[in-house]
Amino acid sequence: MIRENRKKKHLTQEQLAEKLDISWRQLQRLEFDEESTTVKTLKKIVKVLDIPDEEILHYIKK
Repeated sequence: MIRENRKKKHLTQEQLAEKLDISWRQLQRLEFDEESTTVKTLKKIVKVLDIPDEEILHYIKK
């Protein structure tokens, strides 16, 4: 979900990580579901990428 929405916004991992105030490596792990995230970071991701509520709910249920 994160990777697809990042690409739709034409952002690199480095650019998005900077906007989220996390490392690009952490973002990479999040994109590949290798790591969970905090609610705070998830809120930032949703805001920066403008992700629809339905998509977030589906992601959280996984």
